[in-house]
Amino acid sequence: SLLVLLEALAPVFLSLEHSRPSARLLVLLSALAALAAAGRAAFFMLPHFKPVVALVTLTGVCLGAEAGFLVGAMTGFVSNFLFGQGPWTPWQMFSFGIIGFIAGVLFKKGMLPKKRTPLCVFGALAAFLIYGGLMNPASVLVFQSHPTREMILLAYLQGIPLDLIHGAGTAVFLFFLALPMMEKLDRIKVKYGLVEP
Repeated sequence: SLLVLLEALAPVFLSLEHSRPSARLLVLLSALAALAAAGRAAFFMLPHFKPVVALVTLTGVCLGAEAGFLVGAMTGFVSNFLFGQGPWTPWQMFSFGIIGFIAGVLFKKGMLPKKRTPLCVFGALAAFLIYGGLMNPASVLVFQSHPTREMILLAYLQGIPLDLIHGAGTAVFLFFLALPMMEKLDRIKVKYGLVEP
């Protein structure tokens, strides 16, 4: 399962390598990943009440699907130097990354507007359904040598309370961060020529 997951991560990292992004964009993406990792560390005392999904969602909406994936994946990797690396790290990288990617795709298709309420709803659902939906079964696949359907179902059901906290926390962070962060990211994009003004 980890090999399949690493294969899923590879295309985005390879496309970044071939697209030759500007140093300005790389610095911005690095800063956003560092901010998300710091946010995860800052709220260590509140399990699952973290700003990571909120920041990854905003990155995907403001900078595109690929940027959202990269910031999410790098946040999972970098923050686990504080929280502990392990076989769960690629799963977290993919889970955070795919949320940013989906946010970027939905925004580009006009299905996720740059408005506080839709972003809060998307963030809450993404944290609950996507992150929880991937990480709960992953806990079985990573630690059990002979996983069964019953084990996966039980892991998913046991994770629901924490996933609800994660979804609610994401909605709270998006409620307060969405408008100021989008305004700042849009200004940076124009100021440093990351998009046409």
